Amino acid sequence: MPKKKSSAAPKPASNLTDSEMDLLSHMEQGYQLETNSLGSEPLLRHLKDNEVIRAASANRSTVQSLEKRGLIAPGKSRDPLTIVWQLTQKKK
Repeated sequence: MPKKKSSAAPKPASNLTDSEMDLLSHMEQGYQLETNSLGSEPLLRHLKDNEVIRAASANRSTVQSLEKRGLIAPGKSRDPLTIVWQLTQKKK
């Protein structure tokens, strides 16, 4: 019997929490993740209209977890007290 092709989209990693998936989905939609120099107080800034969203469920450990998994990496920022995070794996 021939194998059936799977038409379902790839599932997100099952080991990500809801807040981690929320941050990643916003970053894929054009938001930029910013934290203070200690990695706390995460906020999402939309690059087109400069809209700012504070993720209520995200905190310092959420950002650290994403960094340890290799999903985000710190980028360059104009402000020395702010870290701008970038996705390391682009969505295909």
